[in-house]
Amino acid sequence: MKTTLYIDGFNLYYGVLKGSPYKWLDVVKLFTHICQEQNPDADIVAVKFFTAPVKGKIATRGEQAVMSQNAYHKALRTLYPDLFQVIEGYFILEAGGMPRYQNPLVKTDRVNVWRLEEKKTDVNIAVHLYRDAYKGMEQLVLVSNDSDIVPALEAIQEDFQQAITAAIMPRLKPTGGEARPPNAELSKLSNWTRHYILEEELKACQLPNMIPTKKRAVYKPDYW
Repeated sequence: MKTTLYIDGFNLYYGVLKGSPYKWLDVVKLFTHICQEQNPDADIVAVKFFTAPVKGKIATRGEQAVMSQNAYHKALRTLYPDLFQVIEGYFILEAGGMPRYQNPLVKTDRVNVWRLEEKKTDVNIAVHLYRDAYKGMEQLVLVSNDSDIVPALEAIQEDFQQAITAAIMPRLKPTGGEARPPNAELSKLSNWTRHYILEEELKACQLPNMIPTKKRAVYKPDYW
């Protein structure tokens, strides 16, 4: 079963990786494992990673964060040159006025803030999903917990009924207490759904600390 993976990079990061020791994640290995656990006949033919370049001037670690992101993408491209690709959007950083937090809301009482907004990622994912379904991809697996992709899946379900759609939600398996709930709309539109990622799966699917290339080797960032 020809299968393409569509990974929402920031959804994955904030869902399971932020604050963890697993940022040097081999996404190809992890999500191939999950897909083939669901169906051993799944043949991963493409892994599309949707993200945006980090803005060093506002990142906690500045330009080091930019270099770390570049190293991560280079590591995956080196290991999977025929499978893995990065599709980039971009960030907009601009001044804006927002209402001051108070209850009840006073719309005229505003403060100036920096607004950071990611652009193109959701549209890029939706377009790639729909175009690949049109081209005959047998199974399309979305790695996201974001309802912004729902309209694209609805269109695919209506226009390409032979296509299998699935969702892997980047959230840790709940162990009690509060947890971000799985997206019910994505589940409803999927032929199968994995509602969580296990911590032991993240641990088992880490990239090598050093990856040789034809020029300079790629190393896992020290602070990751």
